[in-house]
Amino acid sequence: MRHAGRARSAAVGALLLCTTAVLPVPAALAAGTPGPYGFDPDATSVTGAPTTAGAKPLSAGTTYRSSLPADGVVHYSLELDATSDTYVSATAAPAPGSTVSAGEGVKVTVQDAAGRSCSFDTETFGVVRSARPIAAWGAREISADRPRCKTAGTYDVVVERVGTPVTAPDAWDLELFVVSEPALREPAAEVPEAWNSRTPAPATGEPVAREGGSGFASAVPVGPGVWGAGIEPGGTLFYKVPVGWGGQLSATAELAAADGRGGYTTGALSLTLYNPARGFVDDVSANYAGRRESAALPPLPPVAYENRYAGPDRLSAMRFAGSYYLVVHLASEVGDKFGDGPFGVALRVRTDGSEKAVPDYAGEPRPDDVFEAVPVDLGEVTEGPAKGGTAGGGGGGDAAMTVLAVSGIGTGTALLGVLGVWRVVARRRLGSP
Repeated sequence: MRHAGRARSAAVGALLLCTTAVLPVPAALAAGTPGPYGFDPDATSVTGAPTTAGAKPLSAGTTYRSSLPADGVVHYSLELDATSDTYVSATAAPAPGSTVSAGEGVKVTVQDAAGRSCSFDTETFGVVRSARPIAAWGAREISADRPRCKTAGTYDVVVERVGTPVTAPDAWDLELFVVSEPALREPAAEVPEAWNSRTPAPATGEPVAREGGSGFASAVPVGPGVWGAGIEPGGTLFYKVPVGWGGQLSATAELAAADGRGGYTTGALSLTLYNPARGFVDDVSANYAGRRESAALPPLPPVAYENRYAGPDRLSAMRFAGSYYLVVHLASEVGDKFGDGPFGVALRVRTDGSEKAVPDYAGEPRPDDVFEAVPVDLGEVTEGPAKGGTAGGGGGGDAAMTVLAVSGIGTGTALLGVLGVWRVVARRRLGSP
């Protein structure tokens, strides 16, 4: 968890695969304008206050829908005890097709009653200068390093826009997600275990059609394997992967070659990872010149409670079991250079590592299932792979494509789900009203 805000530019990397096979898109997908962000249909509407006075309360375990003014700051409040850690994620969703700059983004700060910061996090659009949902998170953590944030009482959540807009800014839609994590019965070791930081080989094989969701609430479950979809320029796809305690996630997003058109787009394809509390973990992007390209997340540690004591933010964010979110975005500029699409994209997913014991929590989290790695729903069996790709079948080197989903708080048992392939009825991704 970040405790010093910083404007972040997305890492730019392009991994050119040795094969030149084209990834056509699933035939049932048609080109069109990307839909709006898909809000949780059960989200509670809340209006942010311009100051701490009158700030509406947020409750752990609840998702909220709000808005972020073009030139303002909004406040919300939290009533907290003296034992639990609490996390607040704010997803800012500019209108698809709007203009954003690299330095624009969203900042979340959690403060005590005296206005002193407990944490703050800033996430920006970075090199992928394309309007898309981005999320930052803040926390009130019980820690000897921050004694002023250990007491019970009222805390202030501040959400604001950062950076200089290219054009006159519009208000952004905002989704807030609040998670409470109970204390441990006994203190945990504050030194994370050593882990294998070698870059794993991506999953290989033919892709299975699996269209992504339009937001965190509608994120489509996937497991180890390769998953194919069609994506329009400016579009964003949300997936979620169950990762248990001790599980080690790796993922690569792969963009198909363009059909005979030339050009060059910086930061054309991006892949972003968020943890179960919707906290930013890491992202990577790839430039695009019409050839097949891919963007792979750097190696990440196995999920462990102790990771919160690791220095780098991308390591400390791997602190919970549960659903990890993979968000794929295709920059709107790709449409100017290579046509409307849709373009074929493949998501290569691995889960390695070994099962670890569930932390001995003294209570239950809110939401109560947020730290449980639920096995992937097998769904229906497809008639064949996604039309378009070279991608998928093998996941994490497991020929049986078995997902090890170690349950989180509650049961403490390992759940094994055999990951099959299933028919996906292609549909337009529509945002909830």
